[in-house]
Amino acid sequence: MDLKDSLSRFKQQQERCQSSLASIAASQASTTKPKHRAQPINAPSAPARPAQPIKFSNDTERLQHINSIRKSPVGAQIKLVIELLYKTRQAFTAEQINDATYVDINGNKAVFDSLRNNLKVHYDGRRFSYKSKHDLEGKDQLLDLIRCHQEGLAVVEVKDAYPSVLEDLQALKAAGEVWLLSNMDSQEDIVYPNDPKVKIKVDDDLKELFRGIELPRDMFDIEKELQKNGMKPMTDTTKRRAAAQIHGVKPKAKPKKKQREITKRTKLTNAHLPELFQHLKS
Repeated sequence: MDLKDSLSRFKQQQERCQSSLASIAASQASTTKPKHRAQPINAPSAPARPAQPIKFSNDTERLQHINSIRKSPVGAQIKLVIELLYKTRQAFTAEQINDATYVDINGNKAVFDSLRNNLKVHYDGRRFSYKSKHDLEGKDQLLDLIRCHQEGLAVVEVKDAYPSVLEDLQALKAAGEVWLLSNMDSQEDIVYPNDPKVKIKVDDDLKELFRGIELPRDMFDIEKELQKNGMKPMTDTTKRRAAAQIHGVKPKAKPKKKQREITKRTKLTNAHLPELFQHLKS
């Protein structure tokens, strides 16, 4: 039955109950003799108290809110449930979720199926709980996980492991336990373990010597130097250039920017050079 019809019938029942109670109170007042001391005939009688109407709680606003949630798209209802599971980190039954969010999981098969198959939700057959990619409980476990990823661990993979994980990452960085760097290509933060075994002190003379070495500007010369030192370069400039000559591939020239024409409407910023703008006076 539609919610509006239910509310209309509920209000009609209220009105009927109020009128019935009022008539009952009036009939009882007329038939029941009040117990009081005898008064003189000419003495004025005490005025009868008017019957107080019975007040019923008006739950219309709450019912409308529940109706708006249950008629919202499945994705919106799933979001409400996942937010509850993420913030509380507790397991809830369908009935408890309904009490907290008004999402009727048992009454909506689409919501139930989507929630049960959601990657961020664990369902044990009775209760729903939040499921992160890495099951961590604190800073120590977080550090152990980072140390298992010598090549680096994306922060996005652990940011929902537990509520204070981002604060713990900053604390580990401040303590010198990890390196927190940004990947310029993917615009993601990567955390690397700072192995205490490799903490060494480098003399200033060695630093200056390293910084004073000038690298070759041509990639071909760089590859040559790597090969001299027994290292295999990842690139092959000779092969690449030979292939480019065979196929006639020319390096792409940078497109020239179109010179902006100066007109009378152009905002002039070089007014101290009047000779540049002589043609505008004509």
